[in-house]
Amino acid sequence: MKFPFLRAGAALLLLPLVSAAPRPATQPFTFPTLSTTLAAHPLQGAKPDPQVIAQFGLYENAALQQYITKQGKQMTAISDRPGDYGFTIVDSPVINAFATPDGHVYFTRGIMAYFNNEAQFTGVLGHELGHITARHGQKQQTRSTISSILLGAASMASSRVAAIAQPLSSVVGVGLLKYGRDAENEADGLGVKYSSKIGYDASQMADFFLTLERTEKLSGAGGTPTFLSTHPNSADRYERVKGLAAAQKRTLGNRTLTVNRDSYLRSIEGLPFGDDPRQGFVESNAFYHPDLKLQFPVPAGWKTQNTPEQFQMAEPSGKALMAFTAAGTGTPDAAAQALVKQLGLTATSSQATTLNGFSALAVEGDQAASDQQSTPAHVRAYLIQDGKTVYALIGLAPAASFATYAPQFASVAQGYQRLTDANKLNRQPEHVHVKTAASATTLASAFAAAGVPSKRYEELAILNGMQTTDRLSKGQLYKIVGK
Repeated sequence: MKFPFLRAGAALLLLPLVSAAPRPATQPFTFPTLSTTLAAHPLQGAKPDPQVIAQFGLYENAALQQYITKQGKQMTAISDRPGDYGFTIVDSPVINAFATPDGHVYFTRGIMAYFNNEAQFTGVLGHELGHITARHGQKQQTRSTISSILLGAASMASSRVAAIAQPLSSVVGVGLLKYGRDAENEADGLGVKYSSKIGYDASQMADFFLTLERTEKLSGAGGTPTFLSTHPNSADRYERVKGLAAAQKRTLGNRTLTVNRDSYLRSIEGLPFGDDPRQGFVESNAFYHPDLKLQFPVPAGWKTQNTPEQFQMAEPSGKALMAFTAAGTGTPDAAAQALVKQLGLTATSSQATTLNGFSALAVEGDQAASDQQSTPAHVRAYLIQDGKTVYALIGLAPAASFATYAPQFASVAQGYQRLTDANKLNRQPEHVHVKTAASATTLASAFAAAGVPSKRYEELAILNGMQTTDRLSKGQLYKIVGK
């Protein structure tokens, strides 16, 4: 069974676009020239990677999917490598775009909301294609990143535990490939080159970098992580891409390049914005799932992540981990046997129990270290019969310190109960709504007229790529967020 979960942590994971190195004033803007031998390696990434979809979920919007595929195929045709490329929108609120080396590019619905025209989207599309055409990564490295990062718990968790504990990072989501500065500079240049060649104003990609910087500052003020720490953005990068775009435009004879603001904004009307509470959310140290009508506590200070397959919690320093997932439609005994086999547990014991009226089975066992770098772990799993479904709450910690965290594992399991609070059950997601300015006015005044709370003005100004004091002309489109 796949959970209809989305991410519970409200975090922004921005493009894995590392900052550009400062450019000496005398250094000209240049574009990368790729080896013609790259053409000998056709790409076959038309279908999305199941592991990526398991991690992020698939955002099903036929119109947007058709749009990004059309733009992607057009750009592929003029790129430096041939092949059967694929393009997919994943159902994640984080602001991110990434590519796998086999030729597949992914956009989150979060980043689609923050683009303000087709040229911005196309510039980022070109950047990600640039990583592929320049062969900046290997697919097995991507999969290794997806399957092994456990928020510092990798040192104590074996590979078998990783099959249960999906990726968990301090930024609630992980960039699939982390590139060095040279690779990012090259991808920027290729993004400018490709988007300009299909007729778009590549300088808009540089403007989008400013939006990313502003989201980082806004979320950073609240303590929410945004950019990956190893991939900071920079003002120099903005100037560099602007220069590359101007140089590319000159090579094209200064022809008029497309921005297409209004058509893009209309295409994202109704796009879900932020976390979808229907698919699970964390509030006041508890996890609530309105659609599954269940809840349980989250240990104070623990980091959380919600994926389509499971919900995870980790002790801040990564010394203990809990995962909640579906474990089948049989009995707790059958689910326990399957789990013991999957995790390779030995010296197991089990005890029948009841958790708030739900029949359950508590299973414990040891897990040997998978290699010299990992640490033996001890696991306690609670298999809970909830209607026809068995759910598993799996706690693990190094064997030497398991006793320290066992009470927290037990407390979470004992707090599992039916969700009955109407306020939690009736939570609805927000959506992007495109409005038309009735008259010439400031963006702040337009927000006020649309009923936007003043505390959200800056957040939505960033969403529009504008300042609150910027003026809208009569008939100009702008974005707000609401139910």
